[in-house]
Amino acid sequence: MDSTVVSTSSLPPDEFDRNVPRICGVCGDKATGFHFNAMTCEGCKGFFRRSMKRKASFTCPFNGSCTITKDNRRHCQACRLKRCVDIGMMKEFILTDEEVQRKKDLIQRRKDEEAQREAEREARRPRLTDEQSQVIATLVEAHHKTYDESYSDFRRFRPPVREGPVTRSASRAASLHSLSDASSDSFSHSPGMSSILLFIQSYESNHLFSMLPHLADLVSYSIQKVIGFAKMIPGFRELTAEDQIALLKSSAIEVIMLRSNQSFNLEDMSWSCGGPDFKYRISDVTKAGHTLELLEPLVKFQVGLKKLNLQEEEHVLLMAICLLSPDRPGVQDHARVEALQDRLSETLQAYIRLHHPGGRLLYAKMIQKLADLRSLNEEHSKQYRSLSFQPEHSMQLTPLVLEVFGSEVS
Repeated sequence: MDSTVVSTSSLPPDEFDRNVPRICGVCGDKATGFHFNAMTCEGCKGFFRRSMKRKASFTCPFNGSCTITKDNRRHCQACRLKRCVDIGMMKEFILTDEEVQRKKDLIQRRKDEEAQREAEREARRPRLTDEQSQVIATLVEAHHKTYDESYSDFRRFRPPVREGPVTRSASRAASLHSLSDASSDSFSHSPGMSSILLFIQSYESNHLFSMLPHLADLVSYSIQKVIGFAKMIPGFRELTAEDQIALLKSSAIEVIMLRSNQSFNLEDMSWSCGGPDFKYRISDVTKAGHTLELLEPLVKFQVGLKKLNLQEEEHVLLMAICLLSPDRPGVQDHARVEALQDRLSETLQAYIRLHHPGGRLLYAKMIQKLADLRSLNEEHSKQYRSLSFQPEHSMQLTPLVLEVFGSEVS
């Protein structure tokens, strides 16, 4: 007796209409495909296989012309088998036990190979280590604890004073809205530049820094928050007190500029920190003694950083990397600070690979922002020194601002 078992075969897809319901050619039940050269259901496929395997010989108890349906197909095996042959089912399409085993082995081998390929793809997929995930979670928590999105504390500052004896046209020229059209290119060619410079010079010459007390309080408050954030950066508090102070004093203004991007508004180039009293424009900062040598590149920096559309995790990592720069003046244990920064940089790169698969240049663009901040820091220091040398202005500053910005780190 031949050893035969079930197999299936199928016709090319273009030999039947896939939109037409498939019906078993033997009994009319729902067909599952082409089996042994004919469209049949699973029941008739199995019946034909078993019959061929046993070389069964059936006799019709009636006249040999029974109508086979889904409900009566078990009543007359002879007519059912005859119907199988009539619609084209062929025993030659049935595989032997050895052939079936080889086919099963081939299918299993293909499954194993695909599973292996998937495992290799999974292994190559970018991922964060547990340590990196914990670092990110810690930094995000640190930022949430030190950045109040309601800006409710701003009401405790000395109040902002924007009034001054300036003409309406000069005030308009100095407003941030006047600069917004030129922000993506160069402010130096904007029509209002000469008016802005005259306006700033007017304020400088008359010492009318009406916003200085309020913004001094804002900066002092921000320094406190940066210190709070720094203390929660993994590894920062293990540094010597001298290195902690050196890092904070030299990076504070840069981290503040990074933090302020959260409130920066691309539509009108302002920093919106709650109500209208705390919406800061370029003209407000000029009334605190700063000039366009700082403010022009600052706004360009804010625009460029905002357009990177950083996720919160990337933003906090960038702030921590900025703060832990081993080349800051006064840092003694360069290797230790560099190791901390390298760990943060690797975490940022891993996060970018995971969440920005096509953003190969994003990390480079973020690091370029740190270089931009160095230039802004230098200009800020120069303008601060010019301001602080005048007693009538320095007396408006807070002790913390004087301590952080008032002396160079040796």
